[in-house]
Amino acid sequence: MAIPILHHVIPLLLLLTLWAPASSSSPPDESSDREALLQFRAALSVSDQLGSLSLSSWNGTGSDFCRWAGVTCSRRHPGRVSSLNLSSIGLAGSISPAIGNLTFLQSLDLFNNSLSGEIHPVISRLHRLRYLELAYNHFSGEIPAGLCNCSNLVYLSVEANGFHGAIPSCLGSLLQLKVLYLGENNLTGIVPPSLGNLTLLLQIAFYQNKLEGTIPEGLSSLRYLQYIQASRNSLSGTLPPLFFNISSLQYFGFSSNKLHGRLPLDAGTHLPNLQVLRLGGIGNNFSGTIPASLSNASKIQVLGLARNSFEGRVPPEIGKLCPVSVQMGSNKLQANDAGDWEFLRYFTNCTRLQVIDLSDNTLGGVLPSSVANLSGSIQWLSMSKNRISGIIPPGIGSLNALEDLEFQGNNLYGDIPGDIGRLGNLQVLWLNMNSLSGGIPFSIGNLTQLLTLDLSNNQLNGPIPESLGSMERLTNLDLSSNRLVESIPDVIFSLPSLTDSLLLSDNYLSGALPPKVGNLRRATTLSLSRNNLSDEIPTTLGDCASLVYLALDSNYFIGSIPPSLASHNSLSGSIPQQLGNIHGLQQLYLAHNNLSGTIPQLLEKSSSLIELDLSYNHLSGEVPSHGVFANMSGFSVLGNDGLCGDIAELNLPPCEVKPHKLRKQMLLRILLPVSVIIICSSLLLVAIFLFKVRKPLDRMNETSCLMLNEKYPRVSYHELFEATDGFAPANLIGAGKYGSVYKGNLSLPSATNAVVAVKVFTIQHAGSSRSFMAECEALRHVKHRNLIKIITCCSSTDSRGNDFRALVFEFMPKYSLDRWLHPRSHEQTHKLSLAQLLNIAVDVADAIDHLHNNSCPTVIHCDLKPSNILLSADWTAYVADFGLAKLVGESIEQSGLSAGDRSTVGIRGTIGYVAPEYGAGGQASVVGDAYSFGITLLEMFTGKAPTDNMFREGLTLHLHAEMTLPEKISEIIDPALLHVEQYDTDAEILTCLSSVIEVGVSCSKENPSERMDMKHAAAKLNRIRDVMESSL
Repeated sequence: MAIPILHHVIPLLLLLTLWAPASSSSPPDESSDREALLQFRAALSVSDQLGSLSLSSWNGTGSDFCRWAGVTCSRRHPGRVSSLNLSSIGLAGSISPAIGNLTFLQSLDLFNNSLSGEIHPVISRLHRLRYLELAYNHFSGEIPAGLCNCSNLVYLSVEANGFHGAIPSCLGSLLQLKVLYLGENNLTGIVPPSLGNLTLLLQIAFYQNKLEGTIPEGLSSLRYLQYIQASRNSLSGTLPPLFFNISSLQYFGFSSNKLHGRLPLDAGTHLPNLQVLRLGGIGNNFSGTIPASLSNASKIQVLGLARNSFEGRVPPEIGKLCPVSVQMGSNKLQANDAGDWEFLRYFTNCTRLQVIDLSDNTLGGVLPSSVANLSGSIQWLSMSKNRISGIIPPGIGSLNALEDLEFQGNNLYGDIPGDIGRLGNLQVLWLNMNSLSGGIPFSIGNLTQLLTLDLSNNQLNGPIPESLGSMERLTNLDLSSNRLVESIPDVIFSLPSLTDSLLLSDNYLSGALPPKVGNLRRATTLSLSRNNLSDEIPTTLGDCASLVYLALDSNYFIGSIPPSLASHNSLSGSIPQQLGNIHGLQQLYLAHNNLSGTIPQLLEKSSSLIELDLSYNHLSGEVPSHGVFANMSGFSVLGNDGLCGDIAELNLPPCEVKPHKLRKQMLLRILLPVSVIIICSSLLLVAIFLFKVRKPLDRMNETSCLMLNEKYPRVSYHELFEATDGFAPANLIGAGKYGSVYKGNLSLPSATNAVVAVKVFTIQHAGSSRSFMAECEALRHVKHRNLIKIITCCSSTDSRGNDFRALVFEFMPKYSLDRWLHPRSHEQTHKLSLAQLLNIAVDVADAIDHLHNNSCPTVIHCDLKPSNILLSADWTAYVADFGLAKLVGESIEQSGLSAGDRSTVGIRGTIGYVAPEYGAGGQASVVGDAYSFGITLLEMFTGKAPTDNMFREGLTLHLHAEMTLPEKISEIIDPALLHVEQYDTDAEILTCLSSVIEVGVSCSKENPSERMDMKHAAAKLNRIRDVMESSL
């Protein structure tokens, strides 16, 4: 697209003008510039190998400083520095005041480093300065008013820093200014009207700040303006109509503000060069109809009008624009007949069209067959949540670039076309909540790139096709609430990628549950309720180690209960004690069966069980009072006439006592009435007390969130919904056991439209509530530079009244370490360097060491792995996802516990990274975290995941690494790490790598007592890194 190119080309063109004659001056000699450069260097530190190399020439010896890297001297004034370019080389530190002595400086470029601190007022001395680039650093304080003395400035960019305060009004006096970038800061106040005086301005950006007030009329009079980006502020009022008369305008961005009003009917008439129009997003509320005159802006590539109140039909002329992206979702647009869909027919002539979002409107009528004739370049097509009827056109399979197809929440009927199987790049297919019928086409199995398939809540019939077994990347499969019949194909249970949900409930599936159900080792949710399944429940169900929600109720299962269960069946006999030994079991439903005998005491001791339903059986004996039985809202034993006990709320008869001596019987006859009165009175008081102070389990989440919110701002469901564009798939950046993570833009007290990561918990999944509470508690107790920072949380209800839980974190632009170690085919990444991996390893080790030894209470993470290690823009690592964390109490040193001492908790972690003793029923421990860290460390430096296919028949990643120490280490190391030019010899690299692998092997030993603890692991990795840095 042309606009991003413009954003970078303009600065380059301006640089070419910097060699014009400068005004005369009478400086001292060139030694002052050398000294200024050396002082400038002394204030810097280097966090990148490139920076070390670049500044290695900067020294105080007799070398010509005009030849130093990044330094250019004036031709007219030899020995005087005219340009300093140190962009993107990993600099840290601050800008020395000595910069003010470089009085011949015309260009200063420090783009994309990690510089911090305030900009010293001496910047005002640089009267010759024409080009100043400070973007993408960590500068703070206010934008210095002294910049206004740099009257020759042509280019000024301070975006993506931490500047606060108002935009200096005096910037309007820089009459030579052509480019002004102020975006991505914390600027407040209004947009100064004086900026309207910058009559030569070509580009201006002040997006993603906290600016308020109306848009100055003067900005709409800048006749040379090409680019204005003001999105993600709190600007209010209407758009000055003169903006639509600036014929040079190419980019017009005011999305996510508080603007309103109608667009002029001639909005597109005078914008022949417009390429991007962004008025959508959170907060705006433009209304009226979409002007047909926009079709005159024939160069438009992005038309962003989503999340407003536009109404009426989409003008057919809009279809003639042929943009790349059309975003009109979440408005009030209408369509009732074929004429109202005319715009879609025009879109079929657009060969570069990639995105069409018409979701969440009131579009009705029949889905036009022309949708199947759209360009083969279309990647995202969403018409969800409308009133569209008709069939899915058979030619839909010709859209072979399609990655996301969303038709859910409409009135579509008929068969799913067979040629849908031709969409080989499809990753998301949502056809749920329609009236589709017929069978699931066999060809759907050709969608081998599919991640999510949701066909639920339709009228589909016939068997589940065996071809679904070809979807080797599928993580979510939802076929529930249809009319599917016959048995469940074995291949469904052999999909290795099903890490989230398999939902087949509310169908007519029959036959036995196959033993291969045990292959779903990574699935967290399995729902087969309300079918016609029969025979015994296979014992292999116990192999589903990650399962936290299991629903098999309302079937015809028979026989004894294996290590899984189901209500509304014909199960008989006693409840096996072994159920209490299933570590991780959180919900157990045995209601409406023919079970007899007593309630096993081990159920009372289960630390993970939070919901238990034993109602309507034939159980007898005493009801336990601890564990899950201590919470009245967590269990039910109704309809079991033989039960007894002293839990007052249950109104059960007391259990029978058999005294062995006559004297005791006589005493009982005397004391029993008195005791009953006392006990009843006491129980009544206790019951009253409990009624007043005890909260239901589902309120504990809110309590945790409120405790967190003593320091943090509160946000509502609506705010998070808006921040993520309605939790749009385009904003989905990850999914895990208990929820999904979305990228969003949220207005907070500290920043307007801050880029954040929103973790939304799937409350329907058992364990998610506990996960939410665990994260709140862990993050409330611990802080460290390498632990993910929580911004706030939300415990509320969604628009349908369902419970809603979410946490808001800082957004990490480089996502997770896993993405860089094992990039997917569609992700463009590069191999991490040895230095980067060492820094990441040290960051993670320091964080876990802090959790174990410097935190009170001690925190055990329980799920450390590459996907839970997030990376910031400067490659700093942050440990995230405390959903399984365990707070032990006191810190290890305070309590006198050894590293091997353990807390009581159910099985936690991820296969491959979880400590072996956890699988055998062991309890969570700090050495369990050490094991996970060791495996992660080995994965980082070998490039092999612990679940790689090569690890079978007893071979593990730990053994693979251990067998090569110390002589054969090069056989397992990622080849990209073996030859690094910055280091003196390959021998140094091998020594470093061997030491790292030793730490990984020591931490991941099978015997917990033999593992290296995290304090020693962190110390050793810090030493290894220091040695490598000293060899540069």
